[in-house]
Amino acid sequence: MMEILKSASSLNLPDWWVCAGFVRSKIWDTLHDFCERTPIPDIDVIYFEPSNIDEFEEKKLEEKLKSLNPTIPWSVKNEARMHIKSNLPPYTSSVDAISKFPETATALGVKLDERGNVILAAPWGIRDVINLEVRPTPFFTETKERMEIYEDRIAKKNWKSNWSKLKVFHMN
Repeated sequence: MMEILKSASSLNLPDWWVCAGFVRSKIWDTLHDFCERTPIPDIDVIYFEPSNIDEFEEKKLEEKLKSLNPTIPWSVKNEARMHIKSNLPPYTSSVDAISKFPETATALGVKLDERGNVILAAPWGIRDVINLEVRPTPFFTETKERMEIYEDRIAKKNWKSNWSKLKVFHMN
């Protein structure tokens, strides 16, 4: 994990984080006493740069990361652009975007500070992830449409097949 963080840090992106499954899955693996890390489909690196929201820039950054570590499935996204894709109001920062991820247990990010210390962003805290609870973020509970997205995502991810101790909360 430190190698991944160091690679992402080397890009010197503004307001950058490695987030979502990279953090959540490691915590769940540890709490399930797994000896090996559960494979994750991609490593999400996010940043916030409103002055350049060209998607091509994200692809160039992914290529840079692939050149540093070609075995990692990198995914780089500028959160200053992602609200357009999601048809939402603009985010104010990467942590604002993280706070609007579907699940509280996924709304996590880590990065390295200038001294190499690991910094955690957890806008909804870590209670749910360490208690193996999957529930929607407050942003997703605001509308029926978002809750349907949450429910579809829970069904598709089928996390309980990997992490049997999870407790998943559904729409009422």
